[in-house]
Amino acid sequence: MEQDEFSLRKFVAPEFIFGNDARKLVARYAKNFGARKVLLVTDPGVLAAGWTDDVITTLKEAGFDYAVYSSVTSNPKVNEVEAGAHFYQREGCNAIVAVGGGSPMDCAKGIGIVSANKRDVREFEGVDKVELSMPPLICVPTTAGSSADVSQFAIITDADRRVKYAIISKMIVPDVALIDPVTTTSMPSELTADTALDALCHAIEAFVSTAHSPITDLFALQAIRLVSSNLLPTLEAPDNRNFRGRMMLASLEAGLAFSNTSLGLIHAMAHSLGGLLDAPHGECNALLLPYIIDFNFDAVPDRYMLIGEAMGLSTMGMAPDDMRSALHSKITFFRESAGITHTLARLGVTKSDIPELALKALNDPCIFTNPRQPTIKDIEAIYEKAL
Repeated sequence: MEQDEFSLRKFVAPEFIFGNDARKLVARYAKNFGARKVLLVTDPGVLAAGWTDDVITTLKEAGFDYAVYSSVTSNPKVNEVEAGAHFYQREGCNAIVAVGGGSPMDCAKGIGIVSANKRDVREFEGVDKVELSMPPLICVPTTAGSSADVSQFAIITDADRRVKYAIISKMIVPDVALIDPVTTTSMPSELTADTALDALCHAIEAFVSTAHSPITDLFALQAIRLVSSNLLPTLEAPDNRNFRGRMMLASLEAGLAFSNTSLGLIHAMAHSLGGLLDAPHGECNALLLPYIIDFNFDAVPDRYMLIGEAMGLSTMGMAPDDMRSALHSKITFFRESAGITHTLARLGVTKSDIPELALKALNDPCIFTNPRQPTIKDIEAIYEKAL
């Protein structure tokens, strides 16, 4: 059932600077936040691309001491967060700068949480469990998709339980995001597509979330338009800074939306897949998206009609069932055109994995704002269709 148009809602966002060369403002903000020694959280790929060195240069020129922590893998792990927190303390840091995609930024958030609260990062799983504020956190995103630089979310992988879990709290919103589209020019096509599909799923889930608002709707729909019209041109001309800028803008706008609405069944099921397989998050989302739209459609058909329009479909006079079919086809074609052509089975999922995957997805907090509440059998059926 559609909510009252003016239900009480709050909107939380960090300060952010958007535009070419924003990364070079790190030292200015480090000074504003009273940094003495900065922990720079990054990963080997970002180091190799040179973006971390750009930030180090600005810190050196301003006279800041720093220490680099780069032991971060995709889908950051509990042990990486704990090792980073020990390193932060040992080095005597009092501020954190994250340079990278969702993995370094989520790891940096985890390090900040543990450093301030002096507890195991697993204890903060869920909503509003973080009691003490983190050290100042500056984020420089280098991918256009995760939106960790503007969100209240951190996603951490517990390898022992083979699960990805969410920490959701206003306490982990970064102090500033320096959003520089130039940094995305080093992304290979596969990563460009995966992160873009993540942004698209963020925006779609925010728009149909039971916690949506007129403000988040603006950001969500514009993010859908931007991804739909700019991803394929970006893949064809990866050095085009206008296309890259629009994709980065889409990521920002999707992040401002979902951080304030939460997400839904796509992310709940993708987190379960990521925990089991350590698979790319955006790819998991993309493989599930059309099937979950099929499942959710009847709960909020008018919202999915607007999503279809934002993706370029002509919906005038179209019956709901036809719209559902057209949207499924549009998203499948879009995903495959971006190079994501396989199935969950190709990722390594087997039918015997489905009960465990479904149970973990059912317990993910993202599921609470899905427009239609699924049973475990519903979730199992969706995984089977995506096989």
